[in-house]
Amino acid sequence: MPHTLYLVPSGHGAGLTSVALGLVRALDNHGIRVAFYKPIGQSASDDTGPERSTYFIRQTSSLKPANPIPLAEAERLISAQRTDELLEQVMRGFHESAGNADVVVVEGLVDTNDASGSGLNRELIRTLSAEVILAGALGTTPLPEFEARLEWSATTYGGFGPGRVIGCIINRVRRREGQRPSGYGDLTKLPSPVDRPEFNVIGVIPENPELTAYRTVDVARHLGATIVHEGEIKQRRVRNISLLARTVPNLVDVITAGSLLVTPGDRVDVVLVVALAALNKIPISGLVLTGNLDVPERVLELCRPALATGLPVLRVKSNSWDTATALGQLTQEIPVDDLERAQRGMAFIAEHIDVDWIVHHSALPREARQSPAAFCFRLTELARSLQKRIVLPEGNEPRTIRAAAICGERGIARCVLLGDPEEIRRVASAQDIELPPSVEILDPSSTRERYVGPLVELRKHKGLTPPAAAELLEDNVWLGTMMLKLGEVDGLVSGAVHSTANTIRPALQIIRTKPGAAVVSSVFFMCLPEQVVVYGDCAVIPEPDEKTLADIAIQSADSAARFGIVPRVAMISYSTGESGSGTDVEKVRTATRMAREARPDLALDGPLQYDAAAIPDVARSKAPDSPVAGKATVFVFPDLNTGNTTYKAVQRNAHVISIGPMLQGLRRPVNDLSRGALVEDIVYTIAITAIQAGDRSEAPPSSVHRPAP
Repeated sequence: MPHTLYLVPSGHGAGLTSVALGLVRALDNHGIRVAFYKPIGQSASDDTGPERSTYFIRQTSSLKPANPIPLAEAERLISAQRTDELLEQVMRGFHESAGNADVVVVEGLVDTNDASGSGLNRELIRTLSAEVILAGALGTTPLPEFEARLEWSATTYGGFGPGRVIGCIINRVRRREGQRPSGYGDLTKLPSPVDRPEFNVIGVIPENPELTAYRTVDVARHLGATIVHEGEIKQRRVRNISLLARTVPNLVDVITAGSLLVTPGDRVDVVLVVALAALNKIPISGLVLTGNLDVPERVLELCRPALATGLPVLRVKSNSWDTATALGQLTQEIPVDDLERAQRGMAFIAEHIDVDWIVHHSALPREARQSPAAFCFRLTELARSLQKRIVLPEGNEPRTIRAAAICGERGIARCVLLGDPEEIRRVASAQDIELPPSVEILDPSSTRERYVGPLVELRKHKGLTPPAAAELLEDNVWLGTMMLKLGEVDGLVSGAVHSTANTIRPALQIIRTKPGAAVVSSVFFMCLPEQVVVYGDCAVIPEPDEKTLADIAIQSADSAARFGIVPRVAMISYSTGESGSGTDVEKVRTATRMAREARPDLALDGPLQYDAAAIPDVARSKAPDSPVAGKATVFVFPDLNTGNTTYKAVQRNAHVISIGPMLQGLRRPVNDLSRGALVEDIVYTIAITAIQAGDRSEAPPSSVHRPAP
């Protein structure tokens, strides 16, 4: 029987769903086999969508909890004195959800005007033999009142103690004077505001406005607005709302990053000022034009360059005052299509829960797993332990600046932003990003000259002259690569605005391949629902020959091992074993033989079709004697066309996270980004680069080598 943790709220507005989902993520991050179950679904009367908690767990993890019993159905059964039937349904859903988990997190009910949640919670706690964790929101509540509420809530469930209420998680704890959340999420641990040992505080969740920031598209839906210009309506988030009714000089200060600006549609002067702000890279969340008034077409035409920056523009029929009032009534509940916000909240809360205490209390085995959440968590934890210095040549690019700030806040790496300091600080200010002290800003114009001589020396055999070297160093990627070559930084990440060729070319000419590596290739870490696997090469080499393909296989296997994935290498083809013939199949067959001869220690087989490599049932019929078929963790594709197409198809259609490309085969770590990279992608790429830099021996570090799930 798994250990069951039942979460109940202490008072209203506890954020019970967010805390429950964050606890699931925290346990998963630490390698605990965890499940989630919500026995009774409580939805607002006007909510016709799926039950939020169960939906978000299904969409953001591999867990498949049972559908909750609707509250109305539970109340009907209780009223009809059929409580036993209700509890039987609950137990059936519990076992369906639990599977082989060590811990099941159960989200209880909140008290409503229609039903007593605490009474039904007590019944469910007894039925599930669960221990209780209280969740309460401190916010602006006076501490004595909050403690009294916790104490009263605990008595409802038997009081504090083993087998009863084992602890509490305090949500929405305000920071001290001078502390503020960053633009992305402050992971600084806060001390418990409660100083009573019997309460056993196992989580202190800081108040973070980022977690309640809804999108501009949510505003449009709530207001029933007409979309004048869509822009980045699904990406931009509202952090504050300003009603612009004053003269232009008096409203400039409120036009800030994340501001939703409300103004009458005939205020052309305001529209033009907002357009100027957008052109100055201030990511305004949206402009709402009230009174059902259209901006003149000629004015809109003048604003086209500003609209091209992604600025959403909405029009509503109501006046400005009524519009602002309606915006104040917008629900804080996460829409079902806003998985980014759900993921962000789960990750933030998970960072602030004392999982070690729960593990010790429950006497749980610490199984090593490589679920996507566990893999990403280990990436950042290992990078944090190494404290490497990573140069970012695209220093004034907004996503890169934000990623550097996150890495600095979380201690993932010491980032160096290359670029004009004034421009970087201006962009950071416009984006409402506070750069921590660990983030360095380096002005290329003040340092380029000293790299000319070393670059000429490195490329003199190619006839490079000082003027030509100086011209190359005008490109920050070349400059950053020289810093890496001379050991001034530990790794380089670029590609948010540069092509792959721009990132790799300087590395090939200056850093060069490591001993034993024939080529520079790449891998993606594909975060499938049940495990993380490696795809190579999907980004660099178009048509590898047999020797190159064998080298890619060996490099990819070593990369997998370096990041805790036991390598079982499948050489992918359109044919399995000896069933096919042709030039392409023979290339894979020869590459397989060459890789085996070079590395007899590897579990490696090919040619294998993808389904034979990945699916046990198919493997039993197509390749029953293969040591790899049905359980491959490393997939090596025969060419770039196949690899890139497959990775994108899996990424997009299966909605999985792909981390990469990570370059392999270089003497020092250089990694490329997709030009459509999200901030999270850049953060994880920086973490990967730091780990590569900490493993210069190229041997898999024991600290991350874990058995595959």
